Parts: sequence; C-alpha cells; structure tokens
Amino acid sequence: MSSVLQGPELLARFQALDRFLLEHQALWRPRPFTQLQLPWEAQHPELAHWLRQRSLDDAEASHNHPERLEAPAPFPALARTAATLGAVAELPQHQLPAARQRLNVDVPGRKWQQIEAFAACLDFTQAPGHWLDWCSGKGHLGRRLLQPGQRLTCLEYDPALVASGRQLSEHHRLPVSHLQQDVLAADAAARLSAEHSPVALHACGDLHVRLMQLASAASCRQLAIAPCCYNRISTPGYQPLSAPAKGSTLQLSLDDLGLPLSETVTAGARVRRQRDRSMARRLAFDLLQRQLRGVDEYLPTPSLPASWLDKPFADYCRDLAALKDLSTVGSTISEQDWPALEAAGWQRLAQVRNLELLRGLFRRPLELWLVLDRALFLQEQGYRVQLGLFCPAPLTPRNLMLLAERG
Repeated sequence: MSSVLQGPELLARFQALDRFLLEHQALWRPRPFTQLQLPWEAQHPELAHWLRQRSLDDAEASHNHPERLEAPAPFPALARTAATLGAVAELPQHQLPAARQRLNVDVPGRKWQQIEAFAACLDFTQAPGHWLDWCSGKGHLGRRLLQPGQRLTCLEYDPALVASGRQLSEHHRLPVSHLQQDVLAADAAARLSAEHSPVALHACGDLHVRLMQLASAASCRQLAIAPCCYNRISTPGYQPLSAPAKGSTLQLSLDDLGLPLSETVTAGARVRRQRDRSMARRLAFDLLQRQLRGVDEYLPTPSLPASWLDKPFADYCRDLAALKDLSTVGSTISEQDWPALEAAGWQRLAQVRNLELLRGLFRRPLELWLVLDRALFLQEQGYRVQLGLFCPAPLTPRNLMLLAERG
C-alpha cells in the first residue's frame, strides 16, 4: 500500500531508489535509438530476443505500462521492484470553492482539470494571504486559487502572456499584479518575500529549482510545486540539491534526465503516425550513415520541419546526407536499395520501441529520485514536506507534487 511520503520516509525512499538505480544502470542508461546492439543483451539474450521479435503495435500497447508485460527474466522481478519503489499515494484533496463564472474560458480542458486537481491539494495549515504564481503564463492557476481577502502576483517572462493575463484579471475585476520577470535573472530574488505563498504547476527544470532556492531564502512560509522537464537545465549534467543526492555516486546526463519524460499520454492517431514515420526514417538514415562513413556509431541529426516527411524517402536521405556533409563520402549514396532501407528503418523502430520497454521500468523510479532530491532540499531548509500525486497519470504523467510548509 503506497502512502504520501513525508518526514523520515523521504530519505528512506530516496536511499532505496538510489541503490536500485545504481545497481541496474547498465539496463536503463543505454539508448536503443542510438545503439544497434545494447550492452545488456549479451547478459540477457532470451529477454533481448523476445523483445526484438515483437511488433510496433505490441510496443505501443505496452508503452505506458511496461510493468504489466509478461517478459522473460529479469523483467518481471525488475518490474515488481520498480513498481514498489515508484509508488506514491494521492495527496488528500479538499472541496474547492466554486470557480468564478467563465474563469476557465481560454484554458484547454486538460489544463483546466490539472489546475483544479493541483488547487484541491493546497490545504495549508494557515490560509495564504498572497499567492505568487511562478512562471504563470496568463495566470490561470493563480486566478483559480484567489479567494476574497487574498492577493495574487503573477511572474512571467513572455510580455504577450503578461499582457493577456492582465487583461483577463481586469475583466474578472480581480486584485492581481502581472509582472514581466525573468525568474533566472539576479533581480528575481527581490520579487519574493515572506508573505508570499508561491505555486508552480509544471515549471521546467531550472525554473522550479530557482523557485525553491529563492522561496526558502526569502522565508516563504509555504510553497507548492509540480515539477516538470528535469532536463531543461543550463548545466551539462544534473546538479544535486540535497546532501543525500550530493553524496550519491549516481551522475545523471541530460539524456538520463530525459528518461522520465519519455512517457506519453495518448496522442491522436495522426500525430502518432507522423511521429512513427519520422523516427523510422531517422533510424533508416542511421543505418545509411554508418555504411557511408564506415563508422559504426550514431550521428546526431537536427530536428527537421514536418514537411520533410512529404519528400520521397530517397530524397529525404540524400538531403539529410547533404545537411550532414556526407554527400562527399561516396557516390554509393545513389546506389541504395531504397525500399529495403526504408523497410529496415521500420523494422528497427519496432525493435527500438520494444527494447525501450526495459528502460521504461525505470522512468518513475528515476523521476521520484529527482523529486525526492527536491523534497530533501526543502526539508534541509526547515520545511515540513509532503510528496504525493495531485492527479491520475492519464491527466498528466507529471503528476508528482511537493507541498512544503514552515512553522
């Protein structure tokens, strides 16, 4: 039975996850997309063969719940441990006052549901007097939280969103200050004071880390964060925040930090088809570039406009080769069996997606390790911290939330 994590449980779970991730890093670090053969396949040939012979549809069906897959060992045992270590309960929710009329106009349905769920978990011991909506966009979250007698400040970098937010707040006649602010700039510290209760729903990487640092330095009594995009940071690798994470030997690259974000909520059929076609072509080109260069290693390629997918496959490969200055490495590029190469790209995509299911077992454990690092940092700053879910995963896979309160 999972629980909301707090007090000594935060460190205990962090240490258990740390051991699990370190012990099995040979399974979750290598990326099937960039390697033709993965190092772990030699140790687990039966599992590798089983995954490689499955179809693309099989992989798609298992993507969001790889732990349910009846695969050969060591998959089931890893799945059980990952599920146990990654389990967290939902935060208690309270009944929200009804939203003002038409407050959700201009907010996509899923986003509004996330705001409602996040707001319902904000049950602080002392009622906030002044909300601070961090990286607020148009300020939809802050306006939903605002109750009579409270004030709200919204900080946002994009001037167009600041202007739109201000217009909406004025339309609803609400006491809101919309300020343009680069929250990573030195002067952002002056925007926070002890009276503020900062909230951040899906502020990326450095943005939510900066909030925790500034809010604790400003002695804010309360804060609430649902972290997102752990790889959106300015450093080449992860910089631990808490003493236990700094003491860990787990070193995380930007690629590693992208693993928790690889889970997707169901995309539409058209978007899925386009994504699959793009990846199959990239994987086919990867086979071609290895042959052209005579070098058996992955060659990063830039993200391409969607219009490239309308090109005939041969033109796509020729143009991408020219973009990467490979057209000079041999006239053999025009002597390809293009249908066979394209088919090999699709076959590789099916194998890549199925091999990724093993990495998928470690998505949540790694994400929870990262969020626990944040929780332990806040605990070190004197906060009483709770870590739990604020909504079900189909609403957003980034559904972990930190509630921190002092005194």
